[in-house]
Amino acid sequence: MSARSVEIRRTRPDDHDAIWSVLEPIIRAGETYAFDCDMSREAALAYWTRADTETFVAEEGGRILGTYYMRPNQAGGGNHVCNCGYVTATHAAGRGVARLMCLHSLDHARGQGYRAMQFNFVVSSNERAVRLWQSLGFDIVGRLPLAFDHPELGYIDALVMFQAL
Repeated sequence: MSARSVEIRRTRPDDHDAIWSVLEPIIRAGETYAFDCDMSREAALAYWTRADTETFVAEEGGRILGTYYMRPNQAGGGNHVCNCGYVTATHAAGRGVARLMCLHSLDHARGQGYRAMQFNFVVSSNERAVRLWQSLGFDIVGRLPLAFDHPELGYIDALVMFQAL
């Protein structure tokens, strides 16, 4: 994969099956998102593509490699800060897809007038993601002690990560 061969675009309704194929293994594993491991396809897609959300896919040669969403982190006085969630397809892990999606989201957020981006709940054992977000300029601004019940590790911390735009 090269950065030039991956297109990041807004999702279309006909992407839902492919998005679900990316989300489902991550949801079922229960290691990186605070979703019910038995979450239905309908509930997952409703969350990922809800009305206040912009949803994107990373695609190479017609195959979806990952997806991310962006939405205001809070309403009213907090809507100048956006929140994003990223998932890379298991077949594309380690190929730089998350980095490309995050870089795209940072540019898009700036273009939409957001003044900051915040990740509310980064599971501390997801060390690869934590390192990636830090390498892209995010700081750990909070730690939520024992906030995540990991299926193998038990109760572990979640991190709040932030970057001013």
